Amino acid sequence: MTRDIKMDILDKIAQAIFEAKAYPDQDQIESVASALISKHPCLREPGSGTGHGEWKMSIKYKLGNYRNKLRQAGCNEVSINWKRKGCTDEDAGPSLKRAKRGEINHVPDHPENHSDDSLEEERMVLVEKSQKRFKNVQLIRQKMELTFSLRRKEIVEMEPMVAEVMERWPALFTEAEIKEEFHRITNRNLMDDFRAGLNQHTPRLLQLYQARRTAFPPEMDQLLGRLDEEISSITLHRQTAALKGLPLYLRDSDEKLFKNCLIKN
Repeated sequence: MTRDIKMDILDKIAQAIFEAKAYPDQDQIESVASALISKHPCLREPGSGTGHGEWKMSIKYKLGNYRNKLRQAGCNEVSINWKRKGCTDEDAGPSLKRAKRGEINHVPDHPENHSDDSLEEERMVLVEKSQKRFKNVQLIRQKMELTFSLRRKEIVEMEPMVAEVMERWPALFTEAEIKEEFHRITNRNLMDDFRAGLNQHTPRLLQLYQARRTAFPPEMDQLLGRLDEEISSITLHRQTAALKGLPLYLRDSDEKLFKNCLIKN
């Protein structure tokens, strides 16, 4: 195999890996190398125990070079990890700002013809519109969509306190925009994910409530008693009981529980 053919293979592999994950770990890179020789046995390395040891190292370095090229082109997702001149991904170590599970749009690039400065101007307009008594919901949504890349860059790179985010992006802290932001980041529906999680955990929560039924305030016994009497829409009533019983199980008030959750998040 000529050098040009090998470089062509590595280029295509690096592009495919980056589309799935910008910073794969060693095991993930090895799984790619193993899959390569499994699909194309002619690429197996003679005299190698695994048959893909050199491929693994080549993929690792090719992916690093690919990220460097993207940095030079201004790709935000890798630029935020460029700590200092001459720093490599490995130097950054645990401080690498990697996409979390489910984050499809970790740090997207700015929209075409926009920069940090132009988007900051849009943000200031957005703050002004958010403070009006009668809000233009459609305009706010458009501005939030436009400034998404700037917001993600700030949050991922600078890791501000919640109070700072609230000051700079007040429109983000509404029910509608929380749902929209979740979809922008993950391409998933927040309420669908919440309902799926609720369906998964409801049986176990009710078991916990029943096991210590008498140890809680009378409200818990009344809640479970009403549930025992239900004969229709049982799934909905179980979910409702699971949610209403949670602050009772934690021996907290509804208001205080959710306030604590907001502070910790």
